[in-house]
Amino acid sequence: MSGHASVLAMNPVIGLSLGRIAVGAAAVANPQLVAKNLGLDPVSNPQVPYVTRLFGLREVALGLATLTTGGRSRTGVIGIGVLVDAGDAATSYLAMQDGQISRKAGLTLLAPAVGAVASGLLALVRRG
Repeated sequence: MSGHASVLAMNPVIGLSLGRIAVGAAAVANPQLVAKNLGLDPVSNPQVPYVTRLFGLREVALGLATLTTGGRSRTGVIGIGVLVDAGDAATSYLAMQDGQISRKAGLTLLAPAVGAVASGLLALVRRG
C-alpha cells in the first residue's frame, strides 16, 4: 500500500471526509450526471438537479468541517455526519418502500449511506 492509501485505510475520518468532498463537488458541478449515476431521473423530474446540488453542497461542507476541526469539535462534527448519513439511509429506504424510487436506485442510495454511518461510527469508537 502506498503511504497515502495506508493513511486513508487507517483513518476513516480522512477517507470519509475526502469522499464527501469529492462526491459533493461532483454533484455541484454536474448534478444531472450524478443523479443519473445514483439511479434518479433528472429528465422526468426537473427538480432532481436542484436537490442533487443541495446534497452536494452539504457533503462538501461536512467534509471540510470535519477536516478543519480537531478534538471535541471534530468528534461533534463526525457525530452530526453519522446522523445525516443515517437520515439519508432511512430516506432512501422509505422512498424505495413507497415506490418513489426504484429498488435499484434505492439500493444505490442506501448502500453508501449505510457505509458512511459505519465509517463514522468506527471513527467515533476509535476516538473514544
